[in-house]
Amino acid sequence: MYQLVFYVPESHREAVKTALFAEGAGRIGDYDSCCWQVQGQGQFRPVEGSQPFIGQQGQLEKLAEWKVEMVCEDHLIKAVVKTLKAAHPYEEVAYRVYRLADV
Repeated sequence: MYQLVFYVPESHREAVKTALFAEGAGRIGDYDSCCWQVQGQGQFRPVEGSQPFIGQQGQLEKLAEWKVEMVCEDHLIKAVVKTLKAAHPYEEVAYRVYRLADV
């Protein structure tokens, strides 16, 4: 089992979650569409060569984003990450994947 953690702007939060749930992420036993989410503030500066969804090259951008966490079965993780990258509006998606111990 894996845990997927990613950051997404409010404008795309539900669409990205829906796409990941459709791939099978967020399933815990007899429950689906499970996740944990909290709003925070993201920060980045697009550099030369970037094509930012939000902000402008060379300017520091701070904005409200959501941190979303959900579990994913081993055999689905590659497809789920591919879907995350396709559904997410950012040119470079900030995400982490953790392997969970079975204890």
